[in-house]
Amino acid sequence: MELFDASISNLEHGLKYASLKNKTIAQNIANVDTPNYKAKDVSFKKLLSEENQKQIRAYKTDFRHFDFVIKPSTHVVYSYENYQYRHNGNGVDMDQEMADLAKNTIYYNALIDRINGKFSSLNTVIKGGK
Repeated sequence: MELFDASISNLEHGLKYASLKNKTIAQNIANVDTPNYKAKDVSFKKLLSEENQKQIRAYKTDFRHFDFVIKPSTHVVYSYENYQYRHNGNGVDMDQEMADLAKNTIYYNALIDRINGKFSSLNTVIKGGK
């Protein structure tokens, strides 16, 4: 059952990321005409590359295991400070934001479908396969 719980937990983290990404994109779209507004982005890849440069360690159950540290995954919102898309200093590219929104929506819906599948499997087990 632990594997089942871990997969649900991973899907939950994915949904949190997709939700934060969606909020960030919505904020960018809402501020498309705001002078000097700089577009923001949520980047797990950027966070991972920064963490990858640090030393990592973990609890070892065997002396042959490698050392590494497991840190809780957090997603960071980054701002593009030096990027200017419009003459008024605004850094929002509306076409890019709409493409990112569509991509994120597909990702979010895929995660929801997967969670529904997990709960459907659990429901089948609870009902005894009926």
